[in-house]
Amino acid sequence: MTKFTLIQFLFLSLVVSAAFGQKVKYKDIFSLLNTKRYEEAEPFLKRYLKETDDNPNAYLYMGIIYQEKSAKDDVLKQTKRSINNMDSAIYFYDKAFKSITEKELKRNDEFYQAYNRRDLRTGEFGVKLSDIQFDLEKKMEGLRERIDRVKMVKHYFTLADTLYKRCVAAFTSIKKAYPEEQSLYLRADENLLKKLNALAVRFDSCVKTFENYRSSSTTIGRTGYDQALSLNDINNYATDGTSPANFFLDDVEVWNYRKFADLVKVAVEKDVFPMRDMLVSYDVEINKLREKLNKDSVSVKNELTKLIDKLLLEKLKKYDKDPLPMDVFTLKVSDLEYRSTLLEHKSHRDSADIHYRRKLLQEELQHLNKLDSIATKMMGEDIDREAEDYAHFITSAYSNTVVLKSYIKALKEYAEREKRKKASESLQIENALRWIIAASDSIPAMADASSMKYKPLVIVEEKYTAGLHYTDSVEVSGYFATIVPSRVIDIKVDFPVDKQNFKLQELDSIKGIVSADAGGQLYFVLLYNEKETDDGKIAATVAKIYRSDGLAWSTNYQLDFVPTEILFKPETSELTLKGDTQQNVLDKNGKLK
Repeated sequence: MTKFTLIQFLFLSLVVSAAFGQKVKYKDIFSLLNTKRYEEAEPFLKRYLKETDDNPNAYLYMGIIYQEKSAKDDVLKQTKRSINNMDSAIYFYDKAFKSITEKELKRNDEFYQAYNRRDLRTGEFGVKLSDIQFDLEKKMEGLRERIDRVKMVKHYFTLADTLYKRCVAAFTSIKKAYPEEQSLYLRADENLLKKLNALAVRFDSCVKTFENYRSSSTTIGRTGYDQALSLNDINNYATDGTSPANFFLDDVEVWNYRKFADLVKVAVEKDVFPMRDMLVSYDVEINKLREKLNKDSVSVKNELTKLIDKLLLEKLKKYDKDPLPMDVFTLKVSDLEYRSTLLEHKSHRDSADIHYRRKLLQEELQHLNKLDSIATKMMGEDIDREAEDYAHFITSAYSNTVVLKSYIKALKEYAEREKRKKASESLQIENALRWIIAASDSIPAMADASSMKYKPLVIVEEKYTAGLHYTDSVEVSGYFATIVPSRVIDIKVDFPVDKQNFKLQELDSIKGIVSADAGGQLYFVLLYNEKETDDGKIAATVAKIYRSDGLAWSTNYQLDFVPTEILFKPETSELTLKGDTQQNVLDKNGKLK
C-alpha cells in the first residue's frame, strides 16, 4: 500500500468513525497533520480537543493550523479574522508550551520529529525540549508582533481612506456653497479660505497617512497589495473633484485637492480681494468726475480717458465674461461722455454751418445711443442674481440692489427723453439741409425736396442748383443758386427763358446742364426742352452768370440737336454746346458763331 493510499484510507477511517460517533484517534489525525493537510485535519482535530485536553501535540498543531489560516487572510478586507486566527494560534501555542514535557517527548517522540536535530556536542540526532520551547516562544513573539503590525497597516489604510472621503465631502460642501466656478472666486470670503485650508491640510494628511500605510505594509511581508497614489488635477470645476477613490486598486486615482486649494487661494488673495477694493475706488473716481461736471459745467472726457483701467477689466473677465460692475461703469461713463459732449458743443449750437451742426448732433447721438444701449441691456438682466457675485461692490457703492436698479432705470428714462429730443433736432437739421432760404422763398437743395414754385433741373450736391421758377402757370423764369453749408442765400440769379417752350406742363421733357470754371467765379446754365418744336428744333436758353456781378446775359436758341454737354474755353471766352454729332459755339456775349 502506497503512502498516498494509506492517507486516503486513514482519512476515510476518520470520516467513518465520526459518522458513527466513535472516538477519533489522534494517530489517525496526525497522519493528516504530518502531511500538512491542515484543512482536512482541522474539523477532526477540533473534535478531538473537545474530548481530550491533555495532548500537547494536538495543541501545537492547532496553533499551526490557525497560524496558517491567518497567513491566507486578506489583511485589509479580513483583518479581524486574521487577528482572531493569530490570537487563537498564540493561545494554542501557549497551551502546548506549558504542557510539553520531557516525559511527553519520550512517550510520543514520533509526533515531534519535525524538531529532530543533530546534537552538535554528541553528534547524535534527537528531539530537545528546549528546541521546541524556543520555537514556540519565537512563534508566539512573531505572531504578537505581526498582530500589532497588521493592526497598524489596517489603521493607516482605513485612516487614509477615511481622510480622503472627508476630502471629497469637504470639496462637495464647497461646491454646494459655490455652485459655479465664477461664484467660487467672486463670492470668496474668509470662510471659503478656511474651508480651502482645511481641505488642503486634510488632503496632505491623507497622502502622508497613505505613505505610512505603504511603509508599514513592508513590515508584514507579502500582502497581495502594492498601491500607489495617482494625483489628478481638478481642471473642470463643474465635473471634477467629487468621484470617490478605490484604495484597494494598485493605481489609486485621487483628486489633487491640495493643488486645487492652493490655486484658488492664490487667485482670491492676489486677484479677487484687491480687485474688489479697486472696483469701489473706480466707482468713487467716476462719481468725482460727475460732481466736477455738475459743479463746474465742464467736460470731463480727458479725465475719463485717463481713468479707464483696461487691466482691471482684463482681471475681472478672467472670472466673469460679462461682469456687472463693468456694465455699471460703462453706463456711468457713457452718461458722462454724453453730458460732456453736450457741454463741448454748447457754444457751437448756433453755427450757421448746418452740416457742422449735423456732425455735432451725430456725435451726441453716438454717445447717447451707447448710453441707451447699455441701460437697455442692464434693464433686461437679473441684477439681484448677478449682484450675489459682487456683494462687496454693491454694498459699498450703492447700499443695495434696489438703489442700483433705480439708478439704471433713471438713466434709461433720461436716455429715452434725450433721444426723442435729438430725433426732433435731427429732423429739423435734415429738413434745413434740403432748402436754400432766399427771403420768403425756399429753393430745393436736394433732389427729394418738393416745391410748388421752384423746379430744380440740376442739383450738384453742396455746390449749386439750377431750374425753373414758376410764379403761376404762365410766368416762368430760370434760376441759378449756389448751395452753401448755412443754406442761406449766397448767389441767386433769375434769368428770362423761352416761356413758350418752358411751360409747366412741358416740365417732364425740360432738362438742364450747368458748367462752372475751376475757381467757381463763372457759371453757364443751359436749359432745353428735348421735345422738338413744330419746326423740328430744340428750344434752349443759355445764361452766363458771374459770382461777383450776377447775370451777364441770357439768350434763347433754336438748336438743331439735343445738347449733351457744354464746354467753356477761358482763353477765348467761347462756350461750346455739344450734341452727339453736332455742336454750336457761342462767343463771350452769347452770339452764335
